[in-house]
Formats: sequence, structure tokens, C-alpha cells
Amino acid sequence: MTPQDRALLDAAQRGDTAAVSAALAAGAAVDARDEDLRTALLRAALADHVDVAELLLAAGADPNAPDARADSPWLVTGVTGSVRMMRALLPAGPDLGQLNRFGGISLIPAAERGHTAYVRAVLAETDIDVDHVNRLGWTALLEAVILGDGGPRHEEVVRLLLAAGADPALGDLDGVTPYEHAVRRGFEGMARVLRAAAAAAAEGEAGR
Repeated sequence: MTPQDRALLDAAQRGDTAAVSAALAAGAAVDARDEDLRTALLRAALADHVDVAELLLAAGADPNAPDARADSPWLVTGVTGSVRMMRALLPAGPDLGQLNRFGGISLIPAAERGHTAYVRAVLAETDIDVDHVNRLGWTALLEAVILGDGGPRHEEVVRLLLAAGADPALGDLDGVTPYEHAVRRGFEGMARVLRAAAAAAAEGEAGR
């Protein structure tokens, strides 16, 4: 790694736009990687330094560059839940189907963590696959139920996913549906929402 590359990576981590500009002007590679294969853009995304990310993207940074853990600038927006970072990356054409180490897309960790604003925005502003299934056999809807706390944020995530067309009948690897998981966990409000959605879906199928 050159001194310029190190300066770029460290400046991105700090959120120092002036130092990022100086490092690029001095010849730093925009997608230089650290010891964990993280690029400056990934470091900026993790720290939610949107101004730095926009500067790096304008210089050609790759929103899909994965690190050693298969995280990328785009994927970590679902982890942090940053709508501003998500919107900064979208014009660069991120791969909405890019998979993390669990085989999931950015929507799934966002649902798990109850990032309602992110879930709302990514569903409304992209064509991300609402029913993508990760290696655990879980969709975003299942993760919101299984790994959520059953509170208002996760219940809102469930509503958002259903409104975007998530299949309430799509179960896990054992065939257990989101509704059944909600009942098992004692999430009464979430169970009501899921039961109503499943009934409406069944009614729609019967009417075809």
C-alpha cells in the first residue's frame, strides 16, 4: 500500500473530505484496500460519512467492492440503516442483488435491525427483491419476526414489507411461516398483521 493510499483510507475513516481530496490528487487509488480489503468508500459508508462517499463516488469508487467479510459499501447501508448513504450510492448503480456472507441482500439486515426508514426508502426507490431468501432460508419478513423484538419498529417493518408485496405464506426451511413464528414468540400485534395479510392473500388466490 502506498502512503497516498493509506492517507486516503484514513481520511475516509475520519470523514475528512479535504484530506480525501488531497490524497486522490496525490495519486491514491480510489479503490485502494486496507488489510481487511475495505476500500475508502466502505470505510466511509460504515461511518456514515456521506460527503466523503459522494466525493469518492465522483472519483469512480465502486459501490459493490467487497471486503474480506463480503461486506460492501452498498450492503452495509442495510446494516447501518442510513437512508442518506443509500441515496448517495444509488446513482452509482449498486448491485441490488449483491449477497453478504449470509447470502442476504441489504434489505434483510435492515429488516432484522428494525431500520424502518431504510426499509421504506429502499422498497420505494428501488426494485430490490422483497422475497429474497438467504442461506438460512429466511426472507426479510422472516428476519423481522425471528430476530426482531416484536416492538413498533419491527411491526412497522413487517407492514412495509407486506405492502411491498412480501409473501406472508413463504416459510423458513422447515416450512414455518412468519405468522407462526410471531405466535411462537408472543408478538401479538405482529401476528395480527401477518394473519390478516395471509387471509387476504388466500382470498385473492381463491378469487382467481
